[in-house]
Amino acid sequence: MMAIDEKRGCPIGVFDSGVGGISVLQELIKVMPNENYIYLGDSKHAPYGTKPLEEVRSLSFRNAEDLLAQGAKGLVVACNTATSAAVRLMRGKYPQLPIVGIEPALKPAALEKEHPRVLVMATPMTVQQDKFKQLMARYADKAEIYPLPCPGLMEFVEAGDLDSEQLHDFLQQLLAPYLDKHLDSVVLGCTHYPFARKMIRRIVGDSVTIFDGGEGTAREMRRRLAAADLLNPATEPGWVKFENSVSTEAELQLCRRLLKQEI
Repeated sequence: MMAIDEKRGCPIGVFDSGVGGISVLQELIKVMPNENYIYLGDSKHAPYGTKPLEEVRSLSFRNAEDLLAQGAKGLVVACNTATSAAVRLMRGKYPQLPIVGIEPALKPAALEKEHPRVLVMATPMTVQQDKFKQLMARYADKAEIYPLPCPGLMEFVEAGDLDSEQLHDFLQQLLAPYLDKHLDSVVLGCTHYPFARKMIRRIVGDSVTIFDGGEGTAREMRRRLAAADLLNPATEPGWVKFENSVSTEAELQLCRRLLKQEI
């Protein structure tokens, strides 16, 4: 059994269906810059958001076991689809392990003002899951909520395409039915989508507030690690190790590029 003081220096494991969870990793590093991280992207099986529930669960547990085998002291499920499908089961299997998922940042969007109009962009599976439906129901009397499944959007990010005219045309067509609804906010309900934030902003305009759940997830992981006495006492910046099921140099270069990008 590893001593608690040794375990504090172990990495935090972060996984996603591809590179999108790097948007959460950015927030983790801001909140806990002295921690070490292993980021596991499963681009080989991306997207998770259009896969059957049991397959997403199986892939999620495989990712978790990979990170735990490398000594992860906590897990961040940096994928909305995997969170909906598997986080509750993971907490049951690993009751002593700090595990944090991510969900669409609907609460701050719904409470931002009096009865706002909120568009939630998410994967088809996230929109279909009971977890999301319960979240919507919780704020149904506070806001006008429009769920929008976005099949195809994460593939642009996986390809490193964040600013092309093709992406603009794709988003314009996707968002067009909602542009006359006088939206107050857009919730980015997939960790890939913050990387398309600038293009989404270009289409919806500057008056619309854009929310994502990365910062809240990072703060929650810090809280859980502190409660378990597992925060790294080191004062120097930690390290980040990237792994991907598509282990090409181009994929790793994309990971590094996205981590350095302001979104």
